Amino acid sequence: MRIAFTFRNLDSSEDIKNYASEKIAKLQKYLRAPLDAEITLTLERHLHCIDINLTADGEVYMGREESEDMYASIDVAVDKIRKQVTRTKSAYAQRRRSSIV
Repeated sequence: MRIAFTFRNLDSSEDIKNYASEKIAKLQKYLRAPLDAEITLTLERHLHCIDINLTADGEVYMGREESEDMYASIDVAVDKIRKQVTRTKSAYAQRRRSSIV
């Protein structure tokens, strides 16, 4: 698993990196192949923004969130990506089931 962090208008923080890495690592159970993630953390005026681009299994998943708290933004963005991953995997499983019959 490769995770690249980019900080804009914000100082680099090991706590935020570790928190985001742990959240992204939990998505690994849904994916077979090693995943690559690009995380951009931005401070725009008073909003903490996060952009996550996740590439795994030949698919690209994206999540963006803005809020007053960076940790809350990370939670919501990862939850959006988790929903995308589970939706894609369930659609793939449904296609496999219907082709067998």
